[in-house]
Amino acid sequence: MLSQDQVKHLEFIQAVITRLGNNSFLVKGWCLTLAAGLLAFAAEGSRWSVAATAFVPLVAFWFLDGYFLWQERLFRKLYDQARKPGAEVELFSMNPYPCAGQVRWWQATFSVTLSLFYGGIGVAHLAVLLAVVLG
Repeated sequence: MLSQDQVKHLEFIQAVITRLGNNSFLVKGWCLTLAAGLLAFAAEGSRWSVAATAFVPLVAFWFLDGYFLWQERLFRKLYDQARKPGAEVELFSMNPYPCAGQVRWWQATFSVTLSLFYGGIGVAHLAVLLAVVLG
């Protein structure tokens, strides 16, 4: 059975996981909003430079979202270790980096969900860029 302090520690870790998930959601929303605005502006004025430049924030948001997902996975590992009776995790430690060998940043960044979301937006960027350049 877990002590009151151990339960409180798990609550702290869960709060960080929740905040990281919310940050990821916000990043996706901002990326979609910015992408739609830039692509509409590029298509309306037939500006290939705007369509090409729109890839920069897309990649930045993708990597930032990958970072948040990586952090979330690290904290999930920390939670998993801290929840076990007799855990080696120091009480109230919020350092997830001892778990970093188990979860890689690039695996989170290029996960199926992020690749489909940002890859889909990237395909839209490419389609608009080609339409502006060729049309």
